[in-house]
Amino acid sequence: MSELGASRHRSRERAVELLYEAAMKDRSVALVINELAVPPDAYTIALLAASLEHQERAIELISHFSIDWPLDRMALLDRLILTMATSEMLMDDAPPTAVILDEAVELAKTYSTDGSPSFVNGVLSSVAKEITQL
Repeated sequence: MSELGASRHRSRERAVELLYEAAMKDRSVALVINELAVPPDAYTIALLAASLEHQERAIELISHFSIDWPLDRMALLDRLILTMATSEMLMDDAPPTAVILDEAVELAKTYSTDGSPSFVNGVLSSVAKEITQL
C-alpha cells in the first residue's frame, strides 16, 4: 500500500470511529470533533463533511439496495461504513470506486460482524453502479 493509501486508510478508520462515537453518544459529529484534544487530519474531516453533506442521498441509495434489510435492522457499524463510503463516492474529487469499495470491505472485516464484509460489498457495488449511471 502506498503512503497515500495507508494515510487514507487511517483517515477512513478515524472517520468511522468518530461517526460511531457521535451515534453512540447521540451527539453531533461537530461536537465530538470539538471535544478532541488533537483534531483529525484533513481527509478525515473531508470524509465526515461528505458524510453529513450527502447523508440523505446515501441513506436513500443504501435503503434501495439493501433488500430485506431496513436501516434500523442493520448493524450500526455497517450502516456507518455504508454511509461514509457512499458519501465518499459522491465527493467531487472522489478516489476510484474500487478503492472505496475495497476500503469499506476492509473496515467491515475489522470492525463489524462476520457477514458484514459481503453485505457491505454487495450493497456498495449496487450503489456504485447507480452513482456511475448519473
